[in-house]
Amino acid sequence: MLKWIEATGRSEDAAIQNALAQLGLDRDSVSVEVLERARSGFLGFGSSPAKVKVTYEVPDEPAAPPAEELFAAPPAPQPKPERTKPPKQKEKEEAPAPQPAPVQAEEPAPAGKGADLEERIRAFLSGLLAHMGVEAEIVIAPKAENGVLVTLEGPKLGALIGHRGETLDAIQQLTNYAVNRGRTHRVRVHIDAENYRAKREESLKRLANKVAAKVVKYRRNITLEPMNAYERHVIHETLQDYPDVITYSTGTEPNRRTVVAFSRGKHAY
Repeated sequence: MLKWIEATGRSEDAAIQNALAQLGLDRDSVSVEVLERARSGFLGFGSSPAKVKVTYEVPDEPAAPPAEELFAAPPAPQPKPERTKPPKQKEKEEAPAPQPAPVQAEEPAPAGKGADLEERIRAFLSGLLAHMGVEAEIVIAPKAENGVLVTLEGPKLGALIGHRGETLDAIQQLTNYAVNRGRTHRVRVHIDAENYRAKREESLKRLANKVAAKVVKYRRNITLEPMNAYERHVIHETLQDYPDVITYSTGTEPNRRTVVAFSRGKHAY
């Protein structure tokens, strides 16, 4: 479900920040439409603030369970173990009645607290790579902010990367789902191959600065090609201190794009 609010500020960027502060969201989680640009006026007269419309998505309310579930018969109670009676004298030759098997403690699921995270990552990726018919060494190292960096090493790993990293992103998404299933505290698993992430990040930074220079020179907004959340974050972070430029995201996945917009006097407040 989509909702929106309007906010004002001394500049477009200030108005966006005011809206984000009200919503408690980051810039990449919303779409922004500039309704009115800020006007400085003359000697303080006739000035007006910038006004923006910020659209954000909220999860739909869970649907009511089907009627058959609401009115389903309750599960049959489990039979209690019968209390054994002392055998009568005439029953001494009969075979003893079978006793219920002792209830064993249920083994914790693989996602339990005591599971070895590294082993689970390695086991899942080994099976996935075998299914894909690709041989690669799996190197696992801790990463800042409760993360894990997994580097796949080996010759000819282009098939694991795919067009613009799409296959690598899919592998990373599947691994995060498998590893975090049932965990109380989620762990971010980052997967790289042939140093693709670092190369892509440097390429995005160069692109961001090149586009920002055009935006300031021609004073017009530029919308970039669709990118995943991580790549959009690189653009936002690279240009967060770029003079007279603001960035925001628009559209829905998988076609969500970053807009590099001109904002005069961004750092004047």
